[in-house]
Amino acid sequence: MEKQKVNIQSIKQVNHNVLRIRTEKPKEINFKPGQAVSLCLDKDDWREEERPFTFTSLPSDDYLEFHIKVYPSHDGVTEQLYNLTIKDKFILGDVFGAIKYKGKGTFIAGGAGLTPFLAIFKDLQTKNELADNVLFFANKTKKDIFLQDWLDKTLGDNFRNILSEEDKKEYSYGRIDKDFLKENITDFSQKFYVCGPPKMQESIIDDLLDLGVDKNNIVAEDLDS
Repeated sequence: MEKQKVNIQSIKQVNHNVLRIRTEKPKEINFKPGQAVSLCLDKDDWREEERPFTFTSLPSDDYLEFHIKVYPSHDGVTEQLYNLTIKDKFILGDVFGAIKYKGKGTFIAGGAGLTPFLAIFKDLQTKNELADNVLFFANKTKKDIFLQDWLDKTLGDNFRNILSEEDKKEYSYGRIDKDFLKENITDFSQKFYVCGPPKMQESIIDDLLDLGVDKNNIVAEDLDS
């Protein structure tokens, strides 16, 4: 797809460091739930700074939506997002991504790694096929969790939060490691969807393989890298 500019339609802060940004949707764009797009800001000095952001809208929506974790202390693209207004524009590049739904299973997300799963859950919900899928969502502290109300409503008891730096009685405490997986999963023949910071993702995939999960049943970006 040729690069094209889209107008920002709305900006909403959903927690202390996550923005929900919606833009107009060009007719030429095609994507599947779980995929991402190369995106840059239509501003001087930033038009060559492309970054990947995952669609959290559905292909059938008449807008594009992104949930983006921002880092005000970083001098980079996400820091610039705090200064955006609905008068600004994004430049969209190529659509890509290996994460797609391949059947019922367990979704494991770390922080912004939740984003590809949001569109997948929305898509399954419209098809009445969401039942029996489970989400483990890992964050550092309670304030880092985003869209908890929607996830609670959508997934019910199949949604679990895990905090690594804050011990709260209503949440699991620690990290998603081999011991956690053995304690919380009984069927290792199912599909596993993994997305999060690179080191976390790599560690979880290694643990799943050690626990006997078939590599073909693990869905993640850059599984072979």
